[in-house]
Amino acid sequence: MRKFLIILISVFFVHQSSFSQPFSDSIYNIEQVKVSAQQIFKKEEAGMKETEVDSMVLTEKANLSLSDVLSENTPVFIKSHGRGAMATASFRGTAPSHTNVNWNGMNINSPMTGMVDFSMIPVYIIDDMSLKHGTASIESQSGGLGGAINIKNTVNWENDFSAKYIQGIGSYNTFDEFLQVNTGNKKIQSKTRVYHNYSKNDYTYINKKIGNIDPETGKVEHPTDTNKNGDYKTYGGMQEFYYRPNTNNVLSMKWWSQWTDRGLPKPSSYEGATNAHFNNQNSTDHKVMLDWKNYGNLDKLLIRSGYSHKKLKYIVKHKVPGKGLTPDIYSRSTQDNFLNKISYKRDLFDNFSLKANIDANFYDVESRDTIKKTGYSKQRKKFSGLISLHKTFAERLNANLMLRQTWIDNDFIPLIPYLGFDFRVFKDKDIFLKGNIARNYHHPSLNDLYWQPGGNPYLSPEDGISAEIGVEYNQSGEAWKLHSEITAYRSDIDNWIIWVPSYKGHWEPQNVKRVLSQGLEFGFNISGYFGKWKYKASGNYAYTQSVNYGDRGVWGDESYGKQLAFVPVHSGNILVKLSYQKYFVTYQHNSYSERYTTSSNDITKRDWLYPYFMNNLSLGKAFHFDKFKLSGELKIYNLFDETYHSTMHQPMPGRNYKLVVMLKF
Repeated sequence: MRKFLIILISVFFVHQSSFSQPFSDSIYNIEQVKVSAQQIFKKEEAGMKETEVDSMVLTEKANLSLSDVLSENTPVFIKSHGRGAMATASFRGTAPSHTNVNWNGMNINSPMTGMVDFSMIPVYIIDDMSLKHGTASIESQSGGLGGAINIKNTVNWENDFSAKYIQGIGSYNTFDEFLQVNTGNKKIQSKTRVYHNYSKNDYTYINKKIGNIDPETGKVEHPTDTNKNGDYKTYGGMQEFYYRPNTNNVLSMKWWSQWTDRGLPKPSSYEGATNAHFNNQNSTDHKVMLDWKNYGNLDKLLIRSGYSHKKLKYIVKHKVPGKGLTPDIYSRSTQDNFLNKISYKRDLFDNFSLKANIDANFYDVESRDTIKKTGYSKQRKKFSGLISLHKTFAERLNANLMLRQTWIDNDFIPLIPYLGFDFRVFKDKDIFLKGNIARNYHHPSLNDLYWQPGGNPYLSPEDGISAEIGVEYNQSGEAWKLHSEITAYRSDIDNWIIWVPSYKGHWEPQNVKRVLSQGLEFGFNISGYFGKWKYKASGNYAYTQSVNYGDRGVWGDESYGKQLAFVPVHSGNILVKLSYQKYFVTYQHNSYSERYTTSSNDITKRDWLYPYFMNNLSLGKAFHFDKFKLSGELKIYNLFDETYHSTMHQPMPGRNYKLVVMLKF
């Protein structure tokens, strides 16, 4: 019954809103959900499902990584390899490489793996974030079979000087620091951010993978173990400059650099000496982007150019008697990406507009293992063009037609069409029927093709046809506001790429004939007041079936018709915030049903990841002075001390705490 918690609580809040009192005019009011018919009913976004992550969430979770925000506040499932370790996304039951991630419009997916490690993106550096579900991602580029995640930095032209400092101290010797300074005028603005995160990450747990038999009772006793080699530290900074010579032009430069060093925790099944085995990964990232935006009366022109550079080092060592720690793997990789875009939009008539853009991207990758003497060096060229037409009919129907053509190296990807619509069901109510149908292609990553050993240069691109239909509803009263949406989708994907063990003794990628991903998404936001109390709540529920319909003769009967590994059928989350004057309390809940670790879904052959229900609570108070604001917040993670695993053999911490102090002036 727990899996229905989100739906029940959402109904409760909708019912309670009818008894709310009038809005207060206090300056301490919580921010409102940004929902209006004018923003939603746009012909340029007809048929697209887009989720805006509340700015309150980004502010309150500034000390976390993007993986935490996505798992706790969106329908996206995050597969985490442990606290502070790699975290990847499964959007609508698809693979991690099927989610496009854009930073201020620049794609930051790795050309090597095709995916993004969300644990490496701090929420500190995000001003605005939205999700484009499914085929809506075609607007920015092809390949996002699951969808796209867009993170942005914004400018406030009214700012002359402001600053913010955050200090966090938590369990397991965890320390977070963040400083932001904004200065400028109506023509020039500068935003500077620096941050540092560190954690020894040495939490303890009951290790159920190791046990001793009590000779008297015959019972198996499991020892208390410590998360070993799981420490991590990150240093980073972001600098933004904005220049507005006149009302028609804006130039900007954004630079983001980050250095990360982290150990990879030993699995709970490891029984060797603590200092006998050592895994470590460190990376250096630099990203820079230049933008020019020109605004005319009826048109808009954007020219963007960006460059990113990443160095990644991965080391595995084990102890050899007489020699000490000896490397088994010493892998280095370098990625250089050049990304360019020209976009033009014009309103031809009051109810008809056109948009066109061209992308030209170049990738240079080199990966070497100096111990095994393996690796590859490859380049990739990707060009893509989009034309989209948007029209409104009789003020109640919006239609959006997009055509995208992509060329990768020497191959033309077949034309990608998209057709979407929005229909206002009633003239005087904000009830919208939305739907779309589209085709999409995802090209194999460079690791899929060339990784040594195991790369498969004969892989075919993944080819999918997707369709979705949904209803969006918005309503507000004197003291409350509600936004809710429910969407059903279906994606039929051929040539799905999956890495499997080979007879040669290593893993290699192969194409699965067909994977069918279909499901249901429900989300809501509600905010309001009753007396001196203010409340805000949001929730998501996802029912996801991602099923392997490959070739029985090749893959065997055991995996045919079964849920893909690590994808939960049921997932959901809810966030509730209550505030009274300067005091506030926030409750966060998220749930996952069981996740299988084998393609056969057979729990008798190997462990499975059982369901868990995670609860977090935070309590805080704000202090307002003449020129600055101070707030303190105590965060309690895993409130009920739940025992759970994120992946096999990787226990997660029990109840733990963090104290966060924020100063604004």
